[in-house]
Amino acid sequence: MDIWARLDAYHNQENEMNWQGTFREYFNQVRENPRISRLAHARIFDMIAEAGIETRADGTRMYRFFDQDLFGLDRSLDQLVEYFHSAAQRLEVRKRILLLMGPVGGGKSTLVALLKRGLERYSKTPEGATYALAGCPMHEEPLHLIPEALRPEISEAFHLYIEGDLCPVCTQRLEEVYHGRIEEFPVERLVLSEKARIGIGTFSPSDPKSQDISELTGSIDLATIGEFGSESDPRAYRFDGELNIANRGLMEFIEMLKSDEKFLYGLLTLSQEQNIKTGRFAMIYADEVIVSHTNETEYLHFIENKKNEALRDRMILVRVPYNLKVHDEMRIYQKLIGESALNGVHLAPHTLRAASMFAVLSRLKDSKKQGMSLVKKMKLFDGQSVEGYTSKDVRELKEEFPLEGMDGISPRYVINRLSTALVKPGIQCINPLDALRTLKDGLEQHTGISHDERDRLLNLIYETRKEYDELAKIEVQKAFVYSFEESAQTLLNNYLDNIEAYVNKSKMTDPITDEEVDPDEKLMRSIEEQIGISDNAKRAFREEILIRISTLSRRSERFDYRSHSGLKDAIEAKLFHDLKNVVKITTSSRTPDPEQLQKLNEVANRLVTHDGYCPECSNAILQYVGTLLSR
Repeated sequence: MDIWARLDAYHNQENEMNWQGTFREYFNQVRENPRISRLAHARIFDMIAEAGIETRADGTRMYRFFDQDLFGLDRSLDQLVEYFHSAAQRLEVRKRILLLMGPVGGGKSTLVALLKRGLERYSKTPEGATYALAGCPMHEEPLHLIPEALRPEISEAFHLYIEGDLCPVCTQRLEEVYHGRIEEFPVERLVLSEKARIGIGTFSPSDPKSQDISELTGSIDLATIGEFGSESDPRAYRFDGELNIANRGLMEFIEMLKSDEKFLYGLLTLSQEQNIKTGRFAMIYADEVIVSHTNETEYLHFIENKKNEALRDRMILVRVPYNLKVHDEMRIYQKLIGESALNGVHLAPHTLRAASMFAVLSRLKDSKKQGMSLVKKMKLFDGQSVEGYTSKDVRELKEEFPLEGMDGISPRYVINRLSTALVKPGIQCINPLDALRTLKDGLEQHTGISHDERDRLLNLIYETRKEYDELAKIEVQKAFVYSFEESAQTLLNNYLDNIEAYVNKSKMTDPITDEEVDPDEKLMRSIEEQIGISDNAKRAFREEILIRISTLSRRSERFDYRSHSGLKDAIEAKLFHDLKNVVKITTSSRTPDPEQLQKLNEVANRLVTHDGYCPECSNAILQYVGTLLSR
């Protein structure tokens, strides 16, 4: 990489965005592309939509704008995008404060940060190009220059929507500098930036006694009062409050409900009338999205106070619960660890899965459905098949507790505990047992949970370990089947020959004697019983398999042992069952003979070369499974 050439290209790109011209030139651009003058909500919705929206096979939507940073928040993101979509159409909903409410570490701040960083990038693209009156402290829309009396005529002729009025500074400049000739007023390209305080503002509450409302609405410039002689002269006022500078973009109000009442009341007029009361001036128009976030306790306290009814009515609430899908939880930890300096430490397979299972289990509520355990519920939510339950059951489970996920173990706690394990001296690898151990140890130091809650979480760690025990046994048993796919396919072909003869009520040819024989019922049942297919249900299951083969054949697709999830589980379970004694003897022997030792080394090598283990964790899982099988 030539860094100097790259810097030159960067500077050239930045210079291209330094467009400056007159209002006449700007208006000619708007005539060609009215989207340039869209309002803040519409700009944010376009930013999200243009990144890509896809509908998954299960009917849920995936927003590419958030896909690499937020996981498991499908419902919350749907509500968020629906809000911006409605607001982009200039419906009444745009005059509401967007309030994100959820538990700590649930992703609320990350979501707002993504919107802010996204706006900064989007404003640098041709699609996100935004323009403002040059020198305006509020970076306002140039169309505000058009006199009120001419707007209906111009809007109709050029299909433009014009909303808002000039700020006091631009009103004075138009009269005194440009003598009302709006076509000469300078316009510039606007690049939104939180650091530069252009179009993106952030307000964080602090001590109400020391914090002043001027942080939101600006203040008098005492150094210029003597020069201009009046506090009502726009030149003697600093329009640099967070609400002022966030005009045309987004204003983040951190933990809004913890703010003093005087700060909240200022939002009433802004949210409903889109005006800011600043100093000794008339109402000043502002076009901005107000986003805040809070936790459930603060929100409940807020709505209980009758004095807050007016503001509550001007809010759109979006709940941001914890994620309830194991695979999405794993993506959270993969992202956080990948961004750290610890990404060189090896994580054994299933380490993050074990941590994620525990976290998700802690957030689930016990269902009233008969036979529904938390573990089964966790698997169903994660998209896994559980015998006896359908997609309808999953929908009912999700509807049973609408607020599920609003409490439990946070990702922040899990990543803190994993970090503790990763930085221990001499640690080169951590495995699922290490992860569960550090999660358990952390509960003893956690001051925010009761004794009963600690006991509940300890029980969930035990349940998670039982799930991992099964994963570990399957992992090792797979490694013992060196030609696993070939063995599975051979067993499958034998099974398929037999069920075809059974369904067609025909005979089979014995490969050794060439005699006609009946289908091998013992073989077929030994496979089907692995996944609980009853004797009464065997014919329907076998017919279903043959129908699936016929369907794939018509599409010129090959049927293998993985083509049917139930049959895949049955084939694997049958092979593992046949190998169980071999695995048990080999892994649990204290003094393995040379043949056993060779077998162990071959299995350990396969775990390393094919399954993502390192020498340390491959030996650890072999010893652990040997202990499990010896019980």
